[in-house]
Amino acid sequence: MLILKRCLGVLLLLFAAMAGDAQQSPITLKTLLNSVDHKAPTLLTDSAAILIRKAQAMETRNNWLPDLTLNYQADIGTSNNTTGPYFGFGVIPSSSGGIHNTNVTTALSDNLGIAALNWEVYNFGKYGAQNKVANSDITVQQNEYAQSKYDLRAYTIGNYLQLLRLQDFINIQHRDIERTGQILRSIMSLAKSGVRAGVDTSIAQAELSKARLNYIELNNQLKQVQLQLSAVSGFPYQTIVPDSTVEMALINQPSVYLFPADTTNHPLINYYRSVYENNLQRESLVKKLYNPKISFLAAAWGRGSSVDATGNYNSLSTGLDFQRGNYLVGVGISYNLFDLRRMQLKERTQKASTDYSYKKLQEQQQLLAVSASQADMEMQTAVDRLKEIPHQLKAANDSYRQNLSLYRNGLSDIITLDAALNILYRAETDYMQAKYDYASALFQKAITENQVNAVLTLLK
Repeated sequence: MLILKRCLGVLLLLFAAMAGDAQQSPITLKTLLNSVDHKAPTLLTDSAAILIRKAQAMETRNNWLPDLTLNYQADIGTSNNTTGPYFGFGVIPSSSGGIHNTNVTTALSDNLGIAALNWEVYNFGKYGAQNKVANSDITVQQNEYAQSKYDLRAYTIGNYLQLLRLQDFINIQHRDIERTGQILRSIMSLAKSGVRAGVDTSIAQAELSKARLNYIELNNQLKQVQLQLSAVSGFPYQTIVPDSTVEMALINQPSVYLFPADTTNHPLINYYRSVYENNLQRESLVKKLYNPKISFLAAAWGRGSSVDATGNYNSLSTGLDFQRGNYLVGVGISYNLFDLRRMQLKERTQKASTDYSYKKLQEQQQLLAVSASQADMEMQTAVDRLKEIPHQLKAANDSYRQNLSLYRNGLSDIITLDAALNILYRAETDYMQAKYDYASALFQKAITENQVNAVLTLLK
């Protein structure tokens, strides 16, 4: 009697847990995906990377701005010149004026102000090529974001289907506990009347304990998947309860998987295509990077000194006023002859990078085509499996009911009954797995063929 009360207590606790779960409103797959699109940490990081590329493009678009440099200095010192050429190094002070017969140590003051403009007005397309590369960098980053978003949606769908699978598995385990408990009560009743031996009770208790342990483990697995989805969606993990109608809603629409493939605009292909096009733009930039540069040059400056034109050293304060002014305007062209060789070497390197990105694009297109064919095969297998499973399930149910009736009437033993129970358990898990495989194959086909939204429209 004590054992029976304990078993009933455990069953009541399990019922309470199941009832608590049932009260939690399910989260639809659409709702979960929408939350992932807006709250996933990875996507938030990737969107920030797009802003960086846009800022860099804005910086590149302003490369055409001229250099306008303002300089001013006021100095006190001596002015003794000698003649002779030299290469400048470091900071070499300048001392203008004539050459004295003796070394003059008298201090003088002077000041100098310069406004200099250097504007690279034309460089044979380098600015335009730089802007195209910068815009192409933005496109690559945006496509990388789109690919990350698509991959994360696929990850979310996979885990959502795993939740459905585990939820079905838990329900099967719950029914198994109920059946085992029912068998145990029958055995205890028959044992008291002397019809059954006590060893049958021990076997039934062991099976019940095993079923409870399986139930505990499945609940743990369910929570682990909930935690994974919580990390990308922002929902508290306890609230992530899947909609149990998803699998049957898809199964009940026989033509749900008959959608056209759209691998041309697949986010994965778009990303690798943009990388290839980015490399092409960089090739064009390399050709224009070493072109001649035509510059507009202009300068205006003023200068004063405490030494007058006759060589007299006046008061130091007289050197702080501008006494002479000049300007200079010109156009210059510059070209480094060895840049031709540098361009050839850099272009060769960039062509190798472009060729690699093109082969990578072809590789991904081929892999996607193979994945699409595999998805079609998996889909057909899942459909065939679903057609056969009901026969197995019906036969297993009939076998269990018949063996339970025979056992209660003393016409069968506990081993045979336990075998029938295991066959029913396996049939139920096979049916659960068949439903999961169908939904999983359908979404895998949709992910591979870029038709996830087409499948989602069929769900509430």
